[in-house]
Amino acid sequence: MKLFAKTTDGRNSCAVIKTTAAVLAGLLLLGYAGACGYLWAMQSRLIFRPLAEIKQTPADFGLRYEDVFIPVAGTGGEEHLHAWWIPNDAGNGVTVLYLHGAALNIGANSDHARRLHGLGFNVFLISYRGFGRSAGDFPSEASVYEDADAAWRYLTSARGIDPRRILIYGHSLGAAVAIDLAARRSEGRGLIAEAAFTSIREMAGLQSRYRFFPINWILNQEFESVAKVGRIRMPVLYLHGTADRLVPYRMSQTLYDRTVAPKRLLLIEGGGHNNSGRVGGALYLDAISAFVNRPPESGSRMPARG
Repeated sequence: MKLFAKTTDGRNSCAVIKTTAAVLAGLLLLGYAGACGYLWAMQSRLIFRPLAEIKQTPADFGLRYEDVFIPVAGTGGEEHLHAWWIPNDAGNGVTVLYLHGAALNIGANSDHARRLHGLGFNVFLISYRGFGRSAGDFPSEASVYEDADAAWRYLTSARGIDPRRILIYGHSLGAAVAIDLAARRSEGRGLIAEAAFTSIREMAGLQSRYRFFPINWILNQEFESVAKVGRIRMPVLYLHGTADRLVPYRMSQTLYDRTVAPKRLLLIEGGGHNNSGRVGGALYLDAISAFVNRPPESGSRMPARG
């Protein structure tokens, strides 16, 4: 009330109120613009959650493996990928190029490597630059695509593996990396995309905290898988748990519908984002074996089971 007590003219009171409102609006606009700028600048750090410490290795699961370091051209000086080569001398001669998700590093995928090795595959896992023992700047969409390319070149050149014997396998964000690689490398044996999302744009739309921001304007990490699957020519297997609370399984259904290459979709009843292999058990493993040994000739949806 003191503000109005000092004012003798009603018009002056209105002017003070308008000025105050304009200042508040300006501060709000400035804060909003700052928040948008923060989201633009820090986007990759909101997506990637790398961990330097490797807590498990294939040896913890009884597997023989070799440390591999692959030089990668970059802006951060000496950069390289750290990878594990897990051979299967008695296997089927197919090599899985495994691309992990947005968090941790290849150590967190040691147990899953055991599952894949048990199916007769050689397994090659890479940590993107900025993850684990890989050297380089903090990861970005562009850099993880480059890392997947470097891993492909290592397998086909340094190890002399026939591309037709390489199975590209990606989980979660790694599925987006795998889809990008498969869209550019038509000669691979096949693509397995597990817990795949359609795009970062649609993922952001699922979170209420981003609904008031102009995502289309500030997005610089897109991972637009839904726009790429139509360019894939190798067979594709989509795997997704029906209880995935991070990435809705309907996103795999959308990717499946947009894929024109021979394809299959398996929904694991009760499978979450990270445990479909364990929940699905034999069904999960049999689907992978069947896909590799008898690739689909057209589209097929497999029933959701657990």
